[in-house]
Amino acid sequence: MRIHLFTVLSFMLVTTLMSSAQESKASAPVLPGSQYSGMYSFLRDGEYLQITVEEKGHVSGFISRYEDLDSHRDIKFLTHFFKQGQIEGSKLSFTTETVHGEWFEFQGTIERGEGKQAGDEAFYVLKGKLVHYSTDAEKKVTSRSREVALKSFPHDLTSRPTEKKD
Repeated sequence: MRIHLFTVLSFMLVTTLMSSAQESKASAPVLPGSQYSGMYSFLRDGEYLQITVEEKGHVSGFISRYEDLDSHRDIKFLTHFFKQGQIEGSKLSFTTETVHGEWFEFQGTIERGEGKQAGDEAFYVLKGKLVHYSTDAEKKVTSRSREVALKSFPHDLTSRPTEKKD
């Protein structure tokens, strides 16, 4: 009798906990703009941008890129974390921290791309002006500005069909 009562009480407890967990998931608020969080292409193959939309329109993230070197002997990868980032609707802006005398600013929008479904490559595209600042040995700052279109990476690379090679 005790074992049967213990089993019934255990079952009721587990059922109640599962129901409570499902309700809290369903009622958890979705952050505006959180669908834009993810990885995006950057300027060259192998470089990327990661953005995470947080509460109150704050955006964190980083750029991971190759260091611009005159010599290709010592290729280094640099990571520029966001110093500040903001999203308002589809308008996105961010400034990175300075690494090796270089930093970036972006002002633009997040738009729907050519991807068919959420999670597809280029489902979202960051379009706007990217400014690359650099400081030389004499502390002189120069900038290069360009219009960019940075495509979102696919969310789940493992679910993509692979081609068979003969």
